[in-house]
Parts: sequence; structure tokens; C-alpha cells
Amino acid sequence: MKQLVIFGNTYQREAPATVLSLLQYLVDRGLQVAVERSYLQFLGGSGQGDFNSFEASEVPDADMALSLGGDGTFLTTVMWVAGRGMPILGINLGHLGYLTAGRLDASSSVIDDVLAGNYRIEERTMLQVTCDQVEIAHPWALNEIAILRHDTSSMLDMETWLRGHELTTYRGDGLIVSTPTGSTAYNMSVGGPILEPTTSCLVLSPISPHSLTMRPLVVGDNSVIEVRTHSRADHYEVSIDGEVTLCPTGSTLTFSRAPHCARVIQCVGNNFATTLRQKLLWGTDQR
Repeated sequence: MKQLVIFGNTYQREAPATVLSLLQYLVDRGLQVAVERSYLQFLGGSGQGDFNSFEASEVPDADMALSLGGDGTFLTTVMWVAGRGMPILGINLGHLGYLTAGRLDASSSVIDDVLAGNYRIEERTMLQVTCDQVEIAHPWALNEIAILRHDTSSMLDMETWLRGHELTTYRGDGLIVSTPTGSTAYNMSVGGPILEPTTSCLVLSPISPHSLTMRPLVVGDNSVIEVRTHSRADHYEVSIDGEVTLCPTGSTLTFSRAPHCARVIQCVGNNFATTLRQKLLWGTDQR
């Protein structure tokens, strides 16, 4: 490994000097380090010759992307680099850091493990969505794509087809289409199932459905899902890993597996069962 690109956020709690020390450590190990321009300016390192910079929309070729932050930063990194097949290592500077491989206070050992080749790459299914009436700038999601209300408290009516066959009309506050990776995010908060992140499936989870029979549904990730949404408002929201696009009422969204996956780096010892126990307090005695 010779080249790294670095992404971060400008509202993290970690002192910039600590992050700059990590970046210098990487340079001292002989790596070429390029930092996303706004993040490097936030760190105060824009005048230092050891670090190159780049615009997020023009990511240079690299062997790996390093995400410094929480899950939101990781998802932003995925948005910019996943289509290029670049592996992504997450170092947690945030709160939960469910998607990340380690924390900054242990980053030297994580980095050393990765540099020594002691890691594996998990290929995670990603979603894509298209709209028949507007173009969506960033149509890919690692976690989920959600249909949500906009400018109204009234229910949405979401006519839904699965593989070209009529499924149902969901009535409620919205609908989440989630990947296995995203099953522990928004999907879980509305009562959807937790899935092992490397399984080949998707989840449809209604948000506050107006019927007790509307339960979360697991389908194969080779499924094509179409949803036509009706609302009293002129538009409804489509949240793609937190990035919101407005679509006109009556338009149809088509969901399918993205043509590329996210290549997520996992260190030795990291596994799904351990993550559930440590980060979701799975089975913790609450007495």
C-alpha cells in the first residue's frame, strides 16, 4: 500500500492536532497522503507540504480510503469512492461508530494491522434508486433509501410492485428500503429485522403504517422494487443515506441493487457477533 485518501468532518470533537499527528504518522511510514480539501482546512494543515489535498468530487487514485469520524462520515466516504472499488477503513471519532473498524485512541494498532495486511475486505450490497421524473445526483446508498413526508402531516400512499407484480399500497409516514448493512440503522428503529451485513437480501420496512398487517418484508437483493408515491403535498422526500432529494408527487421510484458494492475493511477480531455485543449491547443484562 502506498497511497491513502482521507475524509473527515468539520464538527468532530477530536482535537485537530491529534488527527494531524495520525496523518503525519502515516507519512512517516512512507505513505502518500491526500486529504479532502475542506477537511484539511478544518484541521489547519493546508499549509503543510506533507499532505496533498483534493476536492471530494475529484478523488485521486489510491489504494485505500480512510474515513475519520462516525457513521455519517463513513457513509459520505462511501458515496465518493465506492464506485471506484476502493477499500474503506473507518476510524471512529464520533459516538457509536457502528460501521468503523476502530477508535482513534487505538488507531496506531489498527493502522499497523492494516499496513501489515492483517485485515479482510467485506463486500457490502449497495442500493440504487431512480425516479421517472427527476434525476437523482447521488443515487446510491450503503444503509438505506427512505421515502418520507414533506410539508404535510398527512399519510403517504405508496403503491408498491415487487419484480413487476403488485405487492401492496403502504399507507403511513413513509417506507424504508434497507440493505443488510443498514438493517441496524433506520430500519431497526422502526422495528425491522437485524441482518448479517454480508447476506444477499433487502428489507422493506414501513414507517408508522396505518395497518397492523403491514410488517417488514425481506426480499432477495436481486429484486426490483417500484414505488409510486401519492401525497397531499406537491413533493415527497427521498433520503439516500441521509442526503435528501425532493421528488414530485405521483412519480415512481425504482429500487435495485447497485452495480457496485462497498468494500469495507474489517480488522482481525472484528466480526458481526462481537459488533452486536459491543456496540448494540446485544443481550446485556439491563437490571
